[in-house]
Parts: sequence; structure tokens; C-alpha cells
Amino acid sequence: MSCVVARQAARSDDAAIAAFVHAQPGATPFHLPAWSRAVERGCGQRARYLVAQRGDAIVGLLPLTEMRSPLFGNALVSAGFAVDGGLLGEGADVLIAAARSFGLPSIELRGGPAPDGWAIDDTTYLGFVRPLASDDDAELAAIPRKQRAEVRRALANDLQIASGGIECADEHYAVYAESVRNLGTPVFPRALFRAVLETMDADVVTVRHKGRPVASVLSLYLNDTVYPYWGGGTVAARDLRANDRMYFALMSHARARGCTRFDFGRSKAGTGAAAFKRNWGFAGVPLVYARWSEGAARAVNPLNPKYALMVRTWRRLPLPLANLIGPWISRGLG
Repeated sequence: MSCVVARQAARSDDAAIAAFVHAQPGATPFHLPAWSRAVERGCGQRARYLVAQRGDAIVGLLPLTEMRSPLFGNALVSAGFAVDGGLLGEGADVLIAAARSFGLPSIELRGGPAPDGWAIDDTTYLGFVRPLASDDDAELAAIPRKQRAEVRRALANDLQIASGGIECADEHYAVYAESVRNLGTPVFPRALFRAVLETMDADVVTVRHKGRPVASVLSLYLNDTVYPYWGGGTVAARDLRANDRMYFALMSHARARGCTRFDFGRSKAGTGAAAFKRNWGFAGVPLVYARWSEGAARAVNPLNPKYALMVRTWRRLPLPLANLIGPWISRGLG
């Protein structure tokens, strides 16, 4: 049997890599070359996508983003701006060796096997995934009683559902930017969202009240799974229960697209976001992240106490100012 070698992928490899990713049971949209390209285009952080080959056949991969930030330090992240996207398939040793050859002081792997001797974090984040039900009635019945009552209230409100692609990008961004400002975190660049919608299997579901968008989510799709990824609501969304309406509508929308699984993404253990997902009937499963570093590792967790003042200050910023300076800061957070 021939040996496995690693090399940096070229754009001409994208189709073959995508076919490999679609065939792997543990793959996510963040393993696709389109994700790395979108991050590079939208955030200016260089893609360092690695593939492992045996002969001419791709047998493994490591999608890396070269994160460089004067505020948060430098690292190779797999995958940048993602919640997953670590080592996939064979060739872990040669892929890691190739990653180290780029000379950055830290490598972060989000998911996949963890190399021996690396620092492991399996307590910070939980992942939430469950099957979709067969129809809306069955989906409603699958939601635990307390949250089911909230969804029923949302369904009774005067809310309209709209969905689409790139034509919905600006409306979604406006809602999402307000949502993350209210949480105290800077919004990602608008160009990142547009690049994802233009190059990946992705769409937007928006909830409107009296013609105004109050909640919106941008979702990714791979095989039979929907990944609601960038979602949020305005201040008005809470009383209208617009977020509850949005996620229930997305379940129906994804089912109509042929999806059978709903990946609610990650949340930090012990947070309100994690509790919200549990209320929907999702069990939290620890996510395993691995890190190798020379010296101090990056610290980009907004729950870190040293960022508490920054978070409180950010929540009070006027929205136009937050949207102006937020993307410059967030480029280094991936």
C-alpha cells in the first residue's frame, strides 16, 4: 500500500474535496473548501487548506484558516469562524506535520480526533443535534411541554415567514448585527455572510411583524442536516416570541428541503443559550476541541472575565458605531 502524503489544496481540487466531504459520515459544512474560501474572502484571513492523499486519491483533510490579529494573537484554526471542521479521514500525522510547517505559534482543532499530547477542552462547549419529526404536528409534539406552549403562543401571533438566498442578506445582517450588539459581541463582516450565501448550500429564514424583520437565521445544509448558524432577533422579538417562531419555521422549511436532522449548533455549558436548546428537546453533548501551542494560547472566549468590561461597554454602543468597528475586531475572533 502506498504511503499517505499531505499537501496544500488548490482551487482546482475543490470539486474532488467536496465529493470526499459529502461521502464522510462525520463531515460538516465547515469541512468544505467553500467555507474556507468564504472566510478568506469575507474576513481577509488566509485559507491554508490541507489534503492527505494516497496516490491520486484524497483520503483525509484539514481545513485551516490562518488567523492573524493584533488583539487576539495568531493561530491556525480548523476551521476558522466555525464550530467544527477538525481532522477528517486518514492521514492525521502528516496533516498535523504540514500544519506545523506554516510556523504559527498555535493550532486549534474544532472536532475530529485529537493528536496525542495536545491540550484538550471538552467542558466549554456543548453540541445539540436531534432528528426532525415527520411533520409540523409531530414536531410540535416532540418539543417538551413548556417550550411547546411558547411555540403555540408564537404561532398565534401576527408573524410572517419569508425565506430566500442572497437577496435576503442585508435584511438578515441588520437583524443579526443588532442581536449580537445586544449580547455584547462585535458582528462579523457583512462580506462573510454574503460569501457564504453566494458559494454554499445556504439560505435565510426571516420572521417579520407588520412588515418589519424581527428575527432571522442563516442556515447551512449538508447531506440530510440543516445547520442554523447565524441567528438572532431584535429587542421586539422577545415579546413576540419571534425566535421560537423562527426555529419552528426553519424545522418545517428544512424538512421540505429533505432534511432529517437539525443541528442546533454549539453553546457554552451553563449558559442561557444551552438551556434554550434543551428546552426544545435537544440533549447537549460535549464538544472536544484540541490545541497545540508554543507559549500562551489565544483567549477569545467572551465569557473570559478579562472581557467582562468590554462586553458591558459594547452593549451600550450605538448600533451604527458597533456595526462600523465591530467587523474590524471580529476578523480576529475566528
